[in-house]
Amino acid sequence: MNALLLASDAASAGNAAGSGLIIVLYIVFFGVFIYFMMVKPQKKEQNRIAAMQKDMEVGDVVVTTSGFYGVLIDIMDEDVIVEFGNNKNCRIPMEKSAIKQVEKSEANKAKAEKAE
Repeated sequence: MNALLLASDAASAGNAAGSGLIIVLYIVFFGVFIYFMMVKPQKKEQNRIAAMQKDMEVGDVVVTTSGFYGVLIDIMDEDVIVEFGNNKNCRIPMEKSAIKQVEKSEANKAKAEKAE
C-alpha cells in the first residue's frame, strides 16, 4: 500500500513541474505577442513622426491633428507658425506635435531632387 502512495506522490510532483513549465511558456508567449502587436508598431510610428518633424521645411503644406490644412511659415525648436486659408493674416503658432502630416511643396521637392 505504501508503494502505491509513494508512486502517486511522485506522479503528482511530476505533473506540478510540468504545469509550472506550461504557465511559464504561456507568460513568455503572451509577452512576445504583446511586444510584436503593441510595442513595436508604436515605436515605429514614433520614429516616423520624429523623422517627419525633423524634415519639415518652411513652405511645406501640413495637416494638423484637428484636421486643418496650412502652410509652414516659421519653424522654431518646439513650435511652428502655420498660415491657414487665403487670408495672409491668419497665422497661428502651435507645437510641432500638433502636426499630423507633411506634404512637401513643389519648390522643396525640386530642391530635394536637385540635392540628390
